[in-house]
Amino acid sequence: MPSTFKVIFDFCHKAVLSFCKVLLVIDILIVAMQVSGRYVWFIPDPPWTEEVILTLMCYTGLIAAAIGLRRNAHIRMTVFDKNLPPKVIAIMDVLADVVVVVFSIVMIRFGWAYATGLGAKAYYTSMPWLSKFWMYFPVPLAGGFAILFEIELLFNHIKLLFVSAEEQEATGA
Repeated sequence: MPSTFKVIFDFCHKAVLSFCKVLLVIDILIVAMQVSGRYVWFIPDPPWTEEVILTLMCYTGLIAAAIGLRRNAHIRMTVFDKNLPPKVIAIMDVLADVVVVVFSIVMIRFGWAYATGLGAKAYYTSMPWLSKFWMYFPVPLAGGFAILFEIELLFNHIKLLFVSAEEQEATGA
């Protein structure tokens, strides 16, 4: 992959990872405030904390799953990898990438429809001015990030189909 694309994908990866870290820190701070507020009289325990915590967990969990795709940190069956030729493994990787892209498109399509449909009509109990769109929005958002990161993986797996086994061993691929 040309270095320009790698730089772009690395930047996107770092930006999304930083976004998740910020959400996680905010989530932890709100949980600490909520728990402390139950036992310490001068610390507030607002009613909105539980719903905000759940919403932030949706963002963090779904977007972190998309980050896991780029890192190849997802669940994978490798029992046949030692016994199959590298080209067959590369073909299976390309097929798996295509399935992930299709599933990500489904996440975007139906997640957006759900968020703008039912989610836009419902409101948080403790914050009646805020639409639950924001609770369902992580699904299409994570689908978009998954496609972004899967493009890089797909390109690398297709490239392996056209590289000889000797070149793969020499480059450590």
